[in-house]
Formats: sequence, structure tokens, C-alpha cells
Amino acid sequence: MSQLFDFFFGQYSLYDSIDIWLEIIAVIFGFLSVWFSKNNNVLVFPSGMISTSIFAYLLLKWELFGDMMINIYYFFMSIYGWYIWTRKIDENNVTPISKMTSMEKQISLIIFTLTLAFVYLVYNILDKWNGWTAYADTITTAIFFVGMWLMARRKIENWTYWIVGNIISIPLYFYKGLTFTSIQYIIFTFMAILGYHAWKKNINSNLLI
Repeated sequence: MSQLFDFFFGQYSLYDSIDIWLEIIAVIFGFLSVWFSKNNNVLVFPSGMISTSIFAYLLLKWELFGDMMINIYYFFMSIYGWYIWTRKIDENNVTPISKMTSMEKQISLIIFTLTLAFVYLVYNILDKWNGWTAYADTITTAIFFVGMWLMARRKIENWTYWIVGNIISIPLYFYKGLTFTSIQYIIFTFMAILGYHAWKKNINSNLLI
């Protein structure tokens, strides 16, 4: 049992206690953010902003620059999303859950491509192409950038991007020795699947009205 514990959590003996607690707090607020998003609750944004602020600091220390930029981007995109989700389209209704338009699909492709190029450039400048984690970090950054933009615009397809990005992130963070964060992404994957079905049900119910 002790060997199994050391395999999953032994790396934390090398970390500062404050960083361990910060990771746990960030994970908790990350769970809350995804839960609120699944339930179509605007509290997804303030809880997410707390989580992303902490992770941005930790990821800088851990030299996962792509994911660090993801969290900085999340923070500012949360402000935009908070506005979109609470903006009234008429006197009684706020922006509804919907599917992507053709224009939004094109914008998503542009965001994905530009993000790949930008993160690639950052890793080149910092000379941090030191293994498969750098490539995985680059890809997940592009995936999550699109996913966050779509979530902020209340598009159901955002969940597809979260699912794919979460699955890639599970081994990435475990390999980096961030077991709590890796476990977080396992749970996020299942929550994203539930979120997709909840939002799909919302769209279908609105079509029947």
C-alpha cells in the first residue's frame, strides 16, 4: 500500500507545503466551476477565476507555459463569459444555450491554429522542447482555448473540446507529478460528458416550447 501511495503522491515530498495546498484549493474551485457550468449556472465564472488564478501561478513554477497561458486566458475569458451569460437578449431572457454557427466554426479553427502557432513560438523562444509533455501542452492549450471561447458564448460544442482536452491532460499532469490535478481531469472528463447531455437536454426542451 505504501508503495502505491508513493507512486501516486511521493513526488509531493519535494514540493513546498504552500504549493500543495494551493493546488488542492485550485482543484476544489475547478470542480465547482465545472459543476456550475454543467448546471448552466453563472457562478461557473467567479469560481473558475479563483481556480485559474492559482493555477497560473503554479504552472509558471512547473514550467508548463502552455497551460499557464490557458489559465490566464480563462481568467479574462471568464469576464467576457460572465457578461454574455447575464446579458439580456430581451426584457425577460438572457443568452440561451445554442449550437455553433458556420461563422463560429471558422473562428474556432482560427483560434485553434493561432494558439498552436503562438505556444509553439513560446516554447521555441524559451528553448523548452524537452519531451512529449511540451507537445501535449501545446495541443491541449489550443483545444482549451477554443473550448473556453465556446463556453463563454454558451455553445454546446464546448463540451466536446473539454472532453478531448481533459483526456490528453490526465497522463500529462500525472507524468509531471501533479497527481491531484491529474485526478481532477479524470473527474472533469466525466463531468464534461454529463454537461454535454444536460445542455443538449436544455436545447431540446427549448425547441419544444
